[in-house]
Amino acid sequence: MNASLTKEFLHSFLSKHTLAVVSTVTPMHHPEAAVVGIVTTPELKIFFDTSNSSRKYQNLLSNPNMALVIGWDNEQTAQVEGKARVPAGTELKELLNTYFQSFPDGRERESWPDIAYVVVDVKWVKYSDFSKSFISEITF
Repeated sequence: MNASLTKEFLHSFLSKHTLAVVSTVTPMHHPEAAVVGIVTTPELKIFFDTSNSSRKYQNLLSNPNMALVIGWDNEQTAQVEGKARVPAGTELKELLNTYFQSFPDGRERESWPDIAYVVVDVKWVKYSDFSKSFISEITF
């Protein structure tokens, strides 16, 4: 692990961003990507809502491995890999509270009949700051 790339640093960077490109793979091994609104917890859990009929959600049910790209401004970006899962119970309530702080309109979507929630447990991150010629990776 690079000493300058820590969970705390990554949380600080990731939590400044509310959009991510998520990438999944279909059961037929075709790529699929979509932009979603995200929140990131200090434990580096990345959370978003979607429709349970969306391609990304269906893909994640059959293959929970996914990748995200976060932060494409100011020459800084994070490539993230992790495993997606459907949160429940207390964890879901806590994640929704955090999510609604960034996305108050998410409360309206709670009543949608096809709303689905996804949390990604981060396993690997490659952070790049091209303005400083800095690139580093960390595995969790």
